[in-house]
Amino acid sequence: MPPIQKSAVERRAEELDTIAAVLPMERRDELAELLTDQDVETLKHLVERGMGDNTIRALTSDIAYLEAWGLAATGHPLPWPAPEALLLKFVAHHLWDPERRAADPDHGMPADVDDNLRRQGFLKSTGPHAPDTVRRRLASWSTLTKWRGLNGVFSSPALKQAIRLAVRAVPRQRRRKSAKAVTSDVLAKLLATCATDSLRDVRDRAILMVAFASGGRRRSEIAGLRTEQLTVESPIEVADGPPLPSLAIHLGRTKTTSGDQDDVVYLTGRPVEALNAWLVAAKIDKGSVFRGIGRWGTVSKRALDPQSVNAMIKQRAGMAGLKVGEFSAHGLRSGYLTEAANRGIPLPEAMEQSRHRSLQQASTYYNNATRQSGRAARML
Repeated sequence: MPPIQKSAVERRAEELDTIAAVLPMERRDELAELLTDQDVETLKHLVERGMGDNTIRALTSDIAYLEAWGLAATGHPLPWPAPEALLLKFVAHHLWDPERRAADPDHGMPADVDDNLRRQGFLKSTGPHAPDTVRRRLASWSTLTKWRGLNGVFSSPALKQAIRLAVRAVPRQRRRKSAKAVTSDVLAKLLATCATDSLRDVRDRAILMVAFASGGRRRSEIAGLRTEQLTVESPIEVADGPPLPSLAIHLGRTKTTSGDQDDVVYLTGRPVEALNAWLVAAKIDKGSVFRGIGRWGTVSKRALDPQSVNAMIKQRAGMAGLKVGEFSAHGLRSGYLTEAANRGIPLPEAMEQSRHRSLQQASTYYNNATRQSGRAARML
């Protein structure tokens, strides 16, 4: 019997599986249909060259969006290299003036393109994109063009001028990634919604406690956490009770480190117990730590998607009676530093756990908390 020939989509799905450890994804099949063979080969090449995990995830997200937009806007896959006219079209579709759109329906992204992307889940909010998002996607487009050995026109004066004029026409205030910080009082309310022994409650309790206690880890770091990154440490002796369990998390490459660095953060006490409870309940002894849970309580072999971490926090906020729109996964990161400030922990010590490289960024969260209760705010 002759061997069954696999389709191009099936081949791409298998190729994406080979980098799943670096690139956990629940939309593998959708991506396999959307990305081209060369897209997948380029991503595999970047993984093999040691590009950071978060960078690979961002590139994959961006190239998926770009391919979806290209098909919706032109009816064809993206050409490589992209002509200047297509880059200008991309800017025009994403950076536009809402006031002008009200008077001119043809201004901005066409309705059929918008509907197409929205049906596929690539567009959720309304209005023009944030300029930083457009710049990042163009930068990813440029990076992928270079790694294909091609020359792009991403530095053309016309493109730079188009972005500059579009941003100037539609000023946007920079919004916090999370409107409110998840400090210990908020965290307690979220944890109170995880009170049962169900798999979902046990998992979410572990995610919340580990993400916060490990310094406010990014959602991508939590979603991508693997058992190989965990090392059991000697228990911590305390004067008024039994020793506390301790665990080291080897972060490896992160958003702010190079491939040669291996940042380590530590967990002690309750977060370690919560994590161990999840690993035992889910019968996980290797591979991805945090995974999806099916309708009938089956634990997936795939890592949880970073966006699912964000969705879980919003869901728990709603269950706790909080305003869902005010909290997100990034609130755990800002909340950790805010809580450190509230407890009088020196900023350098807090940064050792949060692994912030930028003193300016870390001090923003820290100072907002100390300024509110500080002497400078109580002059009268």
